Amino acid sequence: MSSMESLAQLEVLCEKLYNSRDSAERAHAESTLKCFSENSDYISQCQYILDNASTPYALMLASTSLLKQVSDRSLSLQLRLDIRNYVMNYLAARGPKLQNFVTVSLIQLVCRITKFGWLDDDRFRDIFKEATDFLALASQDHYLIGLRILNFLVMEMNQANSAMPLSLHRKIATSFKDQFLLQIFQISLTSLHQLKSEVADDLRRVPISLALRCLSFDFVGSPVDESSEEFGTVQLPASWRPLLQDPSTVQIFFDYYKVNDTTVSKEALECLVRLASVRRSLFVEDPARSQFLSHLMSGTREILQTGQGLADHGNYHEFCRLLGRFKVNYQLSELLSVEFYGEWIGLVAEFTTKSLLSWQWASNSVYYLLSLWSRLVTSLPYLKGDTPSLLDETVPKITEGFITSRINSVQVLSYASSDLDNPLDSAEGLQDQLESLPYLCRFKYESCSLFIINIMEPLLQAYTARSRLPAPGDVAELSVIEAQIAWMVHIIAAILKIRQTVGCSQDSQELFDAELAARVLQLINITDTGVHAQRYQELSKQRLDRAILIFVQNFRRSYVGDQAMHASKQLYARLSELLGLTDHLVLLNVIVGKIATNLKCYAECEDVIDHTLALFQDLASGYMTGKLLLKLESTKFIMANHSRENFPFLDEYRCVCSRTNFYYILGSLVFMEDGPIKFRTFMEPLLQIAVNLEASADAAFRTDAVKYAFTGLMRDLRGIAMATNSRRTYGLLFDWLYPSRMPLLLRAISLLTDEPEVTTPLFKFMSEFVLNKAQRLTFDSSSPNGILLFREISKLIVAYGSRILLLPNGTDIYARKYKGIWISLTVLSRALCGNYVNFGVFELYGDRALADALDISLKMTLSIPLSDILTFKKLSKAYYGYMEVMFNNHITISSVLNLDTSTFVHIVSTLESGLKGLDMGISTQCASAIDSLAAFYFNNITNITAGDNPPSPAALNLARHIGEFPSLFPQVCDANLLHHILKGYYVIITLFLQQILKTLFEIIIFEDAGNQWSLSRPILSLIMISEQMFSDLRAQILASQAVEQQQRLSQCFDKLMTDVTRSLEPKNRDRFTQNLTTFRHDFRAK
Repeated sequence: MSSMESLAQLEVLCEKLYNSRDSAERAHAESTLKCFSENSDYISQCQYILDNASTPYALMLASTSLLKQVSDRSLSLQLRLDIRNYVMNYLAARGPKLQNFVTVSLIQLVCRITKFGWLDDDRFRDIFKEATDFLALASQDHYLIGLRILNFLVMEMNQANSAMPLSLHRKIATSFKDQFLLQIFQISLTSLHQLKSEVADDLRRVPISLALRCLSFDFVGSPVDESSEEFGTVQLPASWRPLLQDPSTVQIFFDYYKVNDTTVSKEALECLVRLASVRRSLFVEDPARSQFLSHLMSGTREILQTGQGLADHGNYHEFCRLLGRFKVNYQLSELLSVEFYGEWIGLVAEFTTKSLLSWQWASNSVYYLLSLWSRLVTSLPYLKGDTPSLLDETVPKITEGFITSRINSVQVLSYASSDLDNPLDSAEGLQDQLESLPYLCRFKYESCSLFIINIMEPLLQAYTARSRLPAPGDVAELSVIEAQIAWMVHIIAAILKIRQTVGCSQDSQELFDAELAARVLQLINITDTGVHAQRYQELSKQRLDRAILIFVQNFRRSYVGDQAMHASKQLYARLSELLGLTDHLVLLNVIVGKIATNLKCYAECEDVIDHTLALFQDLASGYMTGKLLLKLESTKFIMANHSRENFPFLDEYRCVCSRTNFYYILGSLVFMEDGPIKFRTFMEPLLQIAVNLEASADAAFRTDAVKYAFTGLMRDLRGIAMATNSRRTYGLLFDWLYPSRMPLLLRAISLLTDEPEVTTPLFKFMSEFVLNKAQRLTFDSSSPNGILLFREISKLIVAYGSRILLLPNGTDIYARKYKGIWISLTVLSRALCGNYVNFGVFELYGDRALADALDISLKMTLSIPLSDILTFKKLSKAYYGYMEVMFNNHITISSVLNLDTSTFVHIVSTLESGLKGLDMGISTQCASAIDSLAAFYFNNITNITAGDNPPSPAALNLARHIGEFPSLFPQVCDANLLHHILKGYYVIITLFLQQILKTLFEIIIFEDAGNQWSLSRPILSLIMISEQMFSDLRAQILASQAVEQQQRLSQCFDKLMTDVTRSLEPKNRDRFTQNLTTFRHDFRAK
């Protein structure tokens, strides 16, 4: 407060901070006031503000500042208790008069303090008693504050906090759950009963919200995906059983659903959804479970009869979820045993039918209803007894209602405004809508398939008739027909995706599948003939072709895949009668013909091209289907004519990514056949492009046509390189590319360094080409190809790096520089660790290829600020992957150690920053690099102390770096350090790496690192360097812990080095890793 002239000035600043519309004014206020949340000396000033300020914004500043202080700083136990007691007394005295947002903030503060101190002192647990004391006061405002404290307490205990290790959070949450959660739920129920009479809706919302938070608690320590509405089974403890067996528990939520406040009614339904999801084993006896189920069904029956509250969309959605939970948690036989099951299932069927008709309003809710019906149908074969399920009467009507509603929706959308989303455009939405439909259709498959055919036939006839007209005619009407056919194709595709026999034999199902499939296969021939062949730009035509591709994909998996070819005689017999498709080979020819047509005609529709290539890739990736594809004329045509003249999408910029996938598929097919002749024939179009580029003048390389041709060639070659998975296939591509084509790549990188749209595809191709996956880069022992390949890589990286470093940064520095740098680093990293180059040869014969590549790559990395490295994720991964490779290789580590001292220290400091990051992969790479550096030093120290060998040049460089960095280690900056290397080396490295060892221990002890094994490796290497360093760090860590815990934690450290010897042998490392796991568990136990 010394910087403030008065409390009034502070209140003005707070007003500006929370209310000002001027961003500069808000930023100034925030900068001035941030000291309250960052400096613990201001905690007493926050109390002063709470006691004396008159504006709610000043009170809000004090509360939020204290919340940040207790969340981000390790305050003393007594100080936390004092803050907690002060806030509770403050709420009791002044709470009713405060603004709502201030009250909420103060309650959050006291709940956060409570959670963070839960295991430190039992006095923090008094919050439950103090909250109930609020409830006992006569004031309604105090009653509301007490409920809110409990509400936020449950929320705080259930929600993980980034400032707290996950394991500690779960330990606190479990303790809270076992001790207080049931009592809090009972309080919420009591409050609901007490407030059931005429009170303000705001007051009703708090206890219903509290009950919902209790039922939503993470009872088993495995939180579900918050983006999903599915939460599985609610694992209530056995102690909750009496409360749930009490009929009034369920009834109170049905009663609250009837209130006029939609917020209250929606949360009441959410509570009922969770009650309906309670684990079955909670009820020990069947009568109790049946009674509970009967009560839920009775309540839903009443809602279905009256329709009360269902006009609200939130209520409607939650009610559908509630109905959907009945079959998730209860067996069909249990539902049948309820006395009024017949009436209930009839009401649910009627409700479902009405919902299907209201598809536009209830599209997201229908999913739960269809899911209920599909589960009922699939459980029918396991039903025992003679009690009628009534599904035979209801399910066909629901199925027909769903199909009819989809067809009718097309007419509505055709006349609706253009901003209304079309369900046919959302692949995920379609999957959700159609997920349950196959089970319903196959329940009464004969009648259902007949119903579908009766709808499909008139549409096909109308569409066929349109194809024969000289002009499209009424385009709007034709679009409606295409959309309706698209829906029917999607429905048939969903049915054929699932092969389940319920109600009829396998042979019968195949016949019905054939009837439906025949209509779509017939459609394939119609879509690309006559007038329709001129409509590839129309959205409705694109939607129809996407639907056909999805159908083919599902049909292929069921009847054309490697496992299904010889088990579908009935289907192919029927298809032969209907369409003349005698076997899967003929059918495949139709499918590939459609693929070829799409690739020819859809030059500008990236979505259809991607769907088509996905289907083509699935066919090519199967062993049997891949071999069959090679026999087809349509496949031979594609492989012999893969130029942009035949497939215009290759010339479209929007489809540039698709061409890589296209050539990956073609490459996979080419490599299925033995012989270099077919490969060379296949590569002729690409060879012609390369020859033309080589003949182009340097000035022409700047033209768009040449740049596009070159980048296209790189993308195509990358796809082919991705398809090489063996030594034989890789050799074919290598011989085609080297040496004749490599000068073209070097020329392009030299002339177009400042063009990332050229350098990126080039380096991405090289990144794939140098990757030794599946040991494909295995050359003969006498072959120089590995060395020759690396020399070409070196030329490219040196040419790029030496030029890119001279270019100005520009506005978009990532696109212009960083992207090319990180991809080039990836290329070099993959080449260095590919294990196909003997790097010692370069120095032996005076070849600068390796040294130049390492030198320019280090310069590129050092040109990027650490903040940018950590900001851009892909750059960060490439940088740390490169550093891991550099430190792991005994040759490349010398290049790092040859740097000047400040640069070397900077690189090591970036490794420590990477350790502290959130990305586990990067943390693992940094740990590996540090382990390699520490092991390098340890092994050299061993040699020195043994007197066998003098220190290596690399070891001397490492000592020089440490000795020449006095700002970090002033006590060891002896000018004659190198003259006393044997004497001082051991001491210096202790100080140099101590901070990194401390960081590693903090991660292991205080964070939930998933890569503990990787982190244990450098810890042992660092301990081996200096036991004194380890002892000092141990003392620091123990001193930071509570006095009463220090003896126990000291014993944990003693056990850490049990049976660990002074070596870095694999067995010794594994033993230390096991000890570290035990140490971490014991250390964190409280």
